[in-house]
Amino acid sequence: LQAGGMLLAVLGWVSSCVTTFVPLWKNLNLDLNEMEVWTMGLWQVCIIQEEGAVECRAHGSFLALPPELRISRLLMCLSNGLGLLGGLLAALGLEGWRACEDRPRLKRHLLLSGGAAFCAAGMATLAPVSWVAYNTVLDFWDDSVPDIVPRWEFGEATFLGWFAGAFLAVGGLLLACS
Repeated sequence: LQAGGMLLAVLGWVSSCVTTFVPLWKNLNLDLNEMEVWTMGLWQVCIIQEEGAVECRAHGSFLALPPELRISRLLMCLSNGLGLLGGLLAALGLEGWRACEDRPRLKRHLLLSGGAAFCAAGMATLAPVSWVAYNTVLDFWDDSVPDIVPRWEFGEATFLGWFAGAFLAVGGLLLACS
């Protein structure tokens, strides 16, 4: 149970780190110019051209970002930090490790704390990913925007973020329950 929980939690943490930094949160396909695909992430916007060239630019200003991207940046960095802390605490509390063998109560508390940190990291990952997805859906179905205007859609990082949050939460629960 501990090995499975730790494996899921570490997989979720790595996926959450990848989700934080890849610019694939939203995709925009322009019908007028099918040779370009625009992608947006928390840190930059990229244009991917048909011949394989990729040009990325960082967002101009933190304050110019929409509120969901500003808060998502903070929450995803918090999630990555909590995941790292959870991994360190849970590793010390695993039964197979020799650390703190003479103090089983401390070992249990470390494992429980690591599991709780992983669960908190999962929630800190699921919240911003879901919020950005919710705003993407609202903007996509906005009636005030003419139908000819291209709209942002879900990117691959959105789905990776949902899986990462679920893996972190489930792994943390398995560790805490073991």
